[in-house]
Amino acid sequence: MNISKIDLNLLVYLDVLLREKNVTRSADQLSITQPAMSNGLKRLRDLFSDPILVRTSEGMMPTARALQLQPVVRDVLSKLEATIQPETEFEPISSNRTFRIMASDYAETTLLAKVLGELRTKAPSVTLDIVTPSDVSFHDVELGKVDMAINRFEELPMSFHQKVIWYDTFSCMVNKDHPCLPNFDLDRYLEHQHVWVSKTGFGVGVGIDPNEVQKLGWVDAELDKLGKKRNIRVFTRHYHMAMWLAKEQGLIATLPTKATELYADNDNVKVLEPPFDIPPIALKMAWSPLLHHDVGHIWLRRLIVDVGSK
Repeated sequence: MNISKIDLNLLVYLDVLLREKNVTRSADQLSITQPAMSNGLKRLRDLFSDPILVRTSEGMMPTARALQLQPVVRDVLSKLEATIQPETEFEPISSNRTFRIMASDYAETTLLAKVLGELRTKAPSVTLDIVTPSDVSFHDVELGKVDMAINRFEELPMSFHQKVIWYDTFSCMVNKDHPCLPNFDLDRYLEHQHVWVSKTGFGVGVGIDPNEVQKLGWVDAELDKLGKKRNIRVFTRHYHMAMWLAKEQGLIATLPTKATELYADNDNVKVLEPPFDIPPIALKMAWSPLLHHDVGHIWLRRLIVDVGSK
């Protein structure tokens, strides 16, 4: 195969087709007609002497050859995009750019609130559009529709870039008059009612089954190792709700320590060390390779990491 005869657009078509696995959606992504995309697929099949996509009972699926090509094509296009991007410096003080960030309310209140404080002086016209985990998917981040995702992730696609912002321990928050005080031990912890809070990953969440311990997360997984189970009365995806319920409704909230620090000046709550070991969690920032070399994106990532280290 003579590389000089390859139309670069075909590599762009191939990248989108393998991601979407659908000719119509691929055409929409590239703002071209469906016949043009179908013709592009035909040319790709001729170029590689391979069907590229084949129809199955589960829809169009990539061939083994296509799966072999996919990471190579994505890497080539990513490097090309970085190379042809104008070598201009990002001027935060005069920029009016909007960055869209997916974040849980844990990351939003403990980290991004401080980032906003820095932006007021360093980039006063920069705007943050903060969306929740249920608003976006891995696909949105991969396409660069979302600049970055900040959360606790169990798994991330191999193609994503990522950076740990901090590690956080766990603490228990209770009302100052809670009957578990003053001798807060495992028995007292277990005999009272609890509020569960978590929202990791991407996409629309599903309901919680209290009996599926391994799906409840870090706290309950550690209790299960001890042969114990807590009495959870409320499941929420909002850390502020969990802390309010601890303060006002007599529930015990076990949550990341940096979240409890938001109530550091509140005399109506007590923050205690959990009466059993819970491994620290990592708050991570993840972003698409499409944005990895963007100068404004680099500046914001560095700012976020710097704020998180303070």
